[in-house]
Amino acid sequence: MILSALLASIVLASASLAWGYFQSGFGLYAIWILIFGTGWLLAIWRKWNWYSSIALLIYIVVAALGLWFEFNSSWMFAGGMLALFAWDVSDFRRRLNLSAKDDDTRGLERHHLIRISLLVLFGFLLASITLSVRVQFTFEWVAVFVIFALLGLGQLVRWLRR
Repeated sequence: MILSALLASIVLASASLAWGYFQSGFGLYAIWILIFGTGWLLAIWRKWNWYSSIALLIYIVVAALGLWFEFNSSWMFAGGMLALFAWDVSDFRRRLNLSAKDDDTRGLERHHLIRISLLVLFGFLLASITLSVRVQFTFEWVAVFVIFALLGLGQLVRWLRR
């Protein structure tokens, strides 16, 4: 169950970003995104656990550059969120392999997938609202977003240090 979610999210993230770049006339970059996505799938098969972190970083940078150059925002948001989903599921799958034999791994998988799917659904909903409303942000809102981003990055650093 978790492997199929992982593979589907990698394929969809790669396809979303590649399609967004292809629509904007950057076909060569789209091909490179698809090649990198194929490498991510190969990394799962080869059990290269380090690859998913690098892939997440690259996919987020690619999505951010697409937003910066005003490519289709929907595809960039979808690619970034699905890459984050794939990274999380990949890490969870790695940790699940370290669990004891008598643990309820199916239940853990199901609960984790439900939680992360709800989070991604909320992210897609928020991105859709943001794309359709087009509100100008004031300096105060930007400051709040920066504070939350810094807090989130601090939490991520603390988790990675463990």
